[in-house]
Amino acid sequence: MGSRFRQAGLILIGVVAGVLVSLNFSAVAERSVRSPLPVEELRAFTEVFGAIKSNYVETVEDKRLITEAINGMLAGLDPHSAYLDAEAFRELQVGTQGQFGGLGIEVGMEDGFVKVISPIEDTPAFRAGIKPGDLIIKLDDTPVKGMTLNDAVKRMRGKPKTNITLTISRKGEPQPLVITLMRDIIKVQSVKSKMFEPGYAWVRVSQFQEATAENLVKHLEGLARQGPLKGLVLDLRNDPGGLLYGAVAISAAFLPAKSLVVSTDGRNEDAKRKYLAVPEDYVRSSGRDDILKNLPAAIKSVPMVVLVNGGSASASEIVAGALQDHKRAIVMGTQTFGKGSVQTIMPLGNSTAIKLTTARYFTPSGRSIQAKGVTPDIIVEEPGGAAVIARVREADLQRHLSDGKKEESDKTAAPSPKPAAPAAAPAATPTEQPKPIELGSKDDFQLLQAIAYLKGEPVKGQPPAVAQGSKPADKLN
Repeated sequence: MGSRFRQAGLILIGVVAGVLVSLNFSAVAERSVRSPLPVEELRAFTEVFGAIKSNYVETVEDKRLITEAINGMLAGLDPHSAYLDAEAFRELQVGTQGQFGGLGIEVGMEDGFVKVISPIEDTPAFRAGIKPGDLIIKLDDTPVKGMTLNDAVKRMRGKPKTNITLTISRKGEPQPLVITLMRDIIKVQSVKSKMFEPGYAWVRVSQFQEATAENLVKHLEGLARQGPLKGLVLDLRNDPGGLLYGAVAISAAFLPAKSLVVSTDGRNEDAKRKYLAVPEDYVRSSGRDDILKNLPAAIKSVPMVVLVNGGSASASEIVAGALQDHKRAIVMGTQTFGKGSVQTIMPLGNSTAIKLTTARYFTPSGRSIQAKGVTPDIIVEEPGGAAVIARVREADLQRHLSDGKKEESDKTAAPSPKPAAPAAAPAATPTEQPKPIELGSKDDFQLLQAIAYLKGEPVKGQPPAVAQGSKPADKLN
């Protein structure tokens, strides 16, 4: 029995080694130096595999064991690397096109639970009051602890008009919240706009999808037809990111041609890249026309404010950092999420893939976004009280990457935020819950301050309801 077990183990070592060699070859085909395979560790893996196959209380399929091993390898690296089975891979491809079935939540994994990064606007989750930082501890009657992120996402997605009950732990709430949501077709309208008042326009990008840049051009054309623009607010609040080339295109819409938008740095040469404001770096398919060719000329020079907050992540941080470094726009709001890592989708066969972190993003001046985010030029707090203060950020996630840099020099250090004047008004009572603010409305405090800045008027640092009894605006970090 023992010899058969050892023989099976040796065969499995060969199989695993072969798989690893093939994966390694496809990922780094042109690399001249290869690391030797860790034979001792592979032997330990096969021993564990064999022990489970022989002694576990129930029969377990080989496919499940190998899949869970792959899941474990990737989940142990950082919060954004993951194994994508056939369904998850298909949903990822569909999601970038702006339509999928589910609840409308951007999520990550934290300490074995699902943590909400940001609800997507105009979705069931957004309308039900799901907040950034919420910890999902149950899906229907099933505890989340022990699930992979992919498994949790699968359970939340499903047929439209079917219900799912989320049990949520929220900081500041003494008891878990039980919220029942009805799934729907999530159609993300990634660009919205309106003339906030004569001469001053508001454009919101809620997610970076395949058609976002083309939609932005259409919205800007429509705004330009309404009269000369005196100022433009680009709203990236609660934008969880999306496609890199979309971020490059949005940045290129406002920057001079050939400006550096973002650079990436990783271990492999193909991970070391500079992305410029040129069609070659933002038009996905060769031979296609420049998607920015119909952009109104005045957009390149109109005074701008970029609004960000703790829900602005990844691609939205690239845009904010690029416009800030080139001094094309003033960045206003609160510190961004800090997701400055690049995930590469590596297909495995025809139906599955791995999402692997392969590089870090750096702004044009060389600042790292990872676990830091973009610091606004002018700090303007958002309404929301404790819910906003408790926002989860990249630096709060377990196993998050460092920024990959040593002490920043003065040249590449983030600009010091300019304090805005505190608003003088009574503070909210401890039990008072601030009402949800519709972004882009006349009640949108941060947007009002952005418009005030563009008009040369004083900017207030805090909403009236939280002005007293909180940290003065001139001492904000």
